[in-house]
Amino acid sequence: MRIDVIDQPDAEVPARPAATLVLVRDGDGELEVLMIHRGAETAFGGMWAFPGGGIEDDDIPAGTEPDPLPAARRAAVRETQEEISLTVDPDSLVFWSHWLPPGKNALSPKRYSTWFFVAEAHDGHADHVIDVDGNEVHAHQWVPPAVALHMQERGEILIAPPTYVTLTQLARYGDVASALAAADPRYFATHMLMDGETRLCLWEGDAAYGLDDHTIDGPRHRLAMDEVNGWRYFNTVG
Repeated sequence: MRIDVIDQPDAEVPARPAATLVLVRDGDGELEVLMIHRGAETAFGGMWAFPGGGIEDDDIPAGTEPDPLPAARRAAVRETQEEISLTVDPDSLVFWSHWLPPGKNALSPKRYSTWFFVAEAHDGHADHVIDVDGNEVHAHQWVPPAVALHMQERGEILIAPPTYVTLTQLARYGDVASALAAADPRYFATHMLMDGETRLCLWEGDAAYGLDDHTIDGPRHRLAMDEVNGWRYFNTVG
């Protein structure tokens, strides 16, 4: 690839560069995000997620190598057009976060080094404009982040850890302007541990990050994926 791809030093399979676009709008007194239900045969099949996909060589603007951000912007816009027929201005995208799965024992055999962007939706992104093919994408919905999290908690939808944390972050804001103003890109290079039957995703700042003992005292930056008592995101590092 002609761009720099962030990856884990112990990666058994190189991560493919990818980009995701989180479209947000002001709903009835609260912020809403656009989520799509992915087809079973796609990456993250059966999950509710945000539009996005792999970065291709054609996404790389001439003269921008090896900077990955221009290519990631183009890829996020292109994938959104291909998946749900929405046109988005690349200049409207705000870099929100970067996500990387573990180098070993990842939840999925496919590994993606993914740039997440947030952008404000406009009138051209109304429901009647959104087109899903029923194959790669089965459905879509505009939903407040907190509502989506409650749906996941009740077992009504399945989401991946990056989606869960992104929804948790956006649930703090009541409108689009405050969310975009708060953008402070964070990098989530995931380390995984087990706490009994509960899977833990740990990120930089957690006292146990990079270690084998999740009980070490100190700051916490982790997601506990407890399938019985629910998922819980802990962040005491800001």
